[in-house]
Parts: sequence; C-alpha cells; structure tokens
Amino acid sequence: MSSLFSYEFMRLAFAAVLLITPLLGILGTMVVRKKMAFFSDALGHSALTGIALGLFLGISDPSLSMVIYGIVFAVLLTTIQRRNLSSTDTIISVFASGSTAIGLAILSHGGNFSNYSALLIGDILSIKKSEVLWLLVILCVTVVFWILAVNRLNAISIHATLARSANIQVKLIEDIFSILIAVVVMLSIRWIGILLISALMIIPPASSANISQNMREYHLYSIIFAVFSGVVGLIVSYYTNVATGPMIVIIAAVIYFAAYLYGRKGK
Repeated sequence: MSSLFSYEFMRLAFAAVLLITPLLGILGTMVVRKKMAFFSDALGHSALTGIALGLFLGISDPSLSMVIYGIVFAVLLTTIQRRNLSSTDTIISVFASGSTAIGLAILSHGGNFSNYSALLIGDILSIKKSEVLWLLVILCVTVVFWILAVNRLNAISIHATLARSANIQVKLIEDIFSILIAVVVMLSIRWIGILLISALMIIPPASSANISQNMREYHLYSIIFAVFSGVVGLIVSYYTNVATGPMIVIIAAVIYFAAYLYGRKGK
C-alpha cells in the first residue's frame, strides 16, 4: 500500500477523490429527491458543446468554457422544468441531444475528436495541484450553501407551492442549486468522465435511500458511500490497471445492490 502513495500523481488523485466524491454525494441527494437525474445526465453530455464553443470563441482553457456553458445550460434546463410542461423530459432530451450533436460536430471536424475522447471516461491521475485547490474551494462553497439552504431545498422538493407560502425564494434557490451542480459537474468531468459523472452523482444517494430512515442518515450515508466508492475504486484501479472512473462507478453499483438487498431484508 505504501507504494501506492509514493508517486505524486497518486497522492493528488487521492486528494481529488476525497474532494470530488463528497461533492457529488451531497449534491446527489437532492438531485435524486428532486428527480433531476435526467437533468444531471443532460448537463454532463453538454460538456462537449462547452469545449467546442470555447474553441470556436478562442477560449484557451476548456474548463472555463465548459463551466460558462454549463451554467447557461443549467439555468435554461431549470427554466424549462419550472414550466411543468407535460413533455418536459422530451424537450430536455431534444435540447440536450441537439446541443451534444453540435459539440461533436465541431470537435470531430477534420478528424480531431480523438483529442477529446479521454473526456468520455476521464483521467483523475492527470489532475494538478492548482485543480485540487479549486476543488477544495468548491467543496467549501458547497458546504456553506448546504448548511444555509438544505432545509429550504427539502421543502421545495416536497411541495414547491407550500414552500413559496412559507416565504422561501424557490426560484432563486433552485437556480443557485442548478448552477452549483453545473460547476461541480463541469469541473469533475475531466477526471470522472462524461459517461460516468451522472452515475456517480445518482448511485450513492440511491444506495443511501435503500437503508436510511431519516434525512440525516440519507445525507450521511450518501457521502460515505460516495467517498468509499472513490477511495476503493482508485486503489483497485491502481492494482488492476483499469481506468479509475469506471472502477469507481462499478464499486458504487456494487454498494447499491448490497444496500438494496439489505434494505429489502430489513423490511
């Protein structure tokens, strides 16, 4: 085990896992409660469009272009969902698919998509110190927001109209929450992967829901499962020479089925 941390890239990757997984675990609890799984999936796939528009506009930092586009995309999707249209899922699907297709078309022009294919599964071993520090800042911001707004988010997820009657600024809180998800997702995609980011945000809270008996346990178990999946997935990927992102999601899926069986047994 000591050889695992003898390399700086592994130490940075381990630090990143300890920052990313709690972020996804805690935000995922409300994503699941508010039935925003499709929202987070659409947001993740839009990362390609953010990179493509960044190239088109001459933005050298792909993370910056992804975050900017992700915020705009998240606010737009939240606005669509807020309208309570019967075909909301269809509208989001068409919008997300069209947006992703535009990104793929731009990035694949001239056969250059291979330069961005690594984003599909991510590469947490390539993370840098400055990026770890940014993740730490985002984690701190998320914790502060969660302390201030978690009860309001719970009220909104139960009944938005009643939340408004209690003088809760539903629109503002929903927009801030969506923007926070967009920032976290876009900054995590380079290391977790476009195809896996939504899974890692959904599976830990879904696992927690199988065994938790109150909201406190629901949030706590989700964070524990997310961190455990990240740490074990990183260690297993190191010794098996398998990509870290997929391995983390595999561990998370195993935990989900174990929690599901345990929850059914308890009932």
